[in-house]
Amino acid sequence: MQANHVVIWLDHSEAHIITFTREAADKAIIVHAPNRHEHQHHKADTVGSGKAAEHPEYYNAIIEKVRDVREWLVVGPANAKLVFVKHVSRTHPALGGRLIGVETVDHPTDAQLFAYARKYFVAADRMI
Repeated sequence: MQANHVVIWLDHSEAHIITFTREAADKAIIVHAPNRHEHQHHKADTVGSGKAAEHPEYYNAIIEKVRDVREWLVVGPANAKLVFVKHVSRTHPALGGRLIGVETVDHPTDAQLFAYARKYFVAADRMI
């Protein structure tokens, strides 16, 4: 299936990627960050923010899965989605025009994620 649209849900440890057309969706692809089991918490009298380090190879692995999809919706519960979008614009500027939205979404199931993305694309009048 040649997908027209993709929704990428990500946080600092994993990404769920669903490509789809008007008629059907592919099974979700899951990409894991190299630090997915690393938990950092800020403690008093310590240096650093306590936030997990960003991994460009994680973001590049996501990009490789969606490089050929025409329109992207990026969602997630926290800051990772914004860091991903900045990474795309900084390292793959030709792909930046494919991004049609960035939204905050907690932790949906893959079925809920797909339903959200379909509604988003229809509401944005982007389904072809």
